[in-house]
Amino acid sequence: MAADFEAPAGLGTAVIGVPEGNPVHLAALLESVLEGVLVTGTVRAVAQGDCVRCLDRVELPLEATFQELFVYPERAEAARADGSETDEERPEVVDDVLDIAPAVRDAVVLGLPFGPLCRDDCPGLCAECGVKLVEDPDHAHRAVDPRWAALEDLLEDERKEK
Repeated sequence: MAADFEAPAGLGTAVIGVPEGNPVHLAALLESVLEGVLVTGTVRAVAQGDCVRCLDRVELPLEATFQELFVYPERAEAARADGSETDEERPEVVDDVLDIAPAVRDAVVLGLPFGPLCRDDCPGLCAECGVKLVEDPDHAHRAVDPRWAALEDLLEDERKEK
């Protein structure tokens, strides 16, 4: 089974995600097993966000896989009745319908990078003034420890005397 759909709202984190309405491709294999239906799938989309170092816009291709077992209602009820069910959150087949949206959302969010980068060697921004270091690699500030400021003044006076 394959399907293309528009991304729902909230498909991502605060830093990066698939924007609402962007195309998402889903390829899934549904297998009948003794307990229910086993769904194995792959989700492909393009995630957008900001580089965590320089704040430039980032677009990353995303491919996330998932596997979820949807149990038949009779099996779930029997497992609850005899106490052998250990996971009460196992999804069920309801009226021959599988709601794979939570599995897809989990796969996409877990497949996103925690700290997206525009490139692996992104130098980021200057911590003092915010200049993009990729544009000015030699950018630096001369920082003087206030405890040594008096000595700095002495050196400056000595330079003036020469």
